[in-house]
Amino acid sequence: MRWSRAVHHLEELAKACADMATRPAAIFPLRVTALWTFGDVLEHQEDLDSLAVVMAVDLPFEEVAWLCAPAGAEHWSNAAGLAKSPAVAIWRSTRAPLWNHRVIRPLLIWDESGVAGQPLSALRAGTADPLRLPEPAPDELASRLEAERVVSLRALQSATATYQQRRFAPGKLEPIADALWRASAGFLDIPDRHS
Repeated sequence: MRWSRAVHHLEELAKACADMATRPAAIFPLRVTALWTFGDVLEHQEDLDSLAVVMAVDLPFEEVAWLCAPAGAEHWSNAAGLAKSPAVAIWRSTRAPLWNHRVIRPLLIWDESGVAGQPLSALRAGTADPLRLPEPAPDELASRLEAERVVSLRALQSATATYQQRRFAPGKLEPIADALWRASAGFLDIPDRHS
């Protein structure tokens, strides 16, 4: 996709986040509190394979394992139009650092106070670098990855148990298998400093 189109999608997604924040919590219990972007869209103004975004939610860190979607994410994504956009969403808890080995120096696009016009303008002008989060120190990153591995292992164990329990039960297995795949992919993606 063209870089300018990716920035347009960011702006549209920020507006969708703002709209979703006004909808009743009884219908949309998962509350996205911030939208961030990271990756190629911040590094150069060339065509992109995909647009990477972080959907920050106010849930315990343990409920948002790496590459896993929290309960209600699919419902929220469909209502917000995220499911049909070219964005690749990473769900993260606001109760722990957003960054890790893949989410490097993200840029805030929207939060509950409104659409962040300055970052979008700076992104278009190629001057967004000072607005990005700083890169963590190596020891901070190592500690962060260790915490991610613990949470991801628990998510993998839980998804495996759910899959085994439901494997031969009536009903669709696809959502359970998808959750197991995401938990597996997340766990395997986190670098192990011991290997």
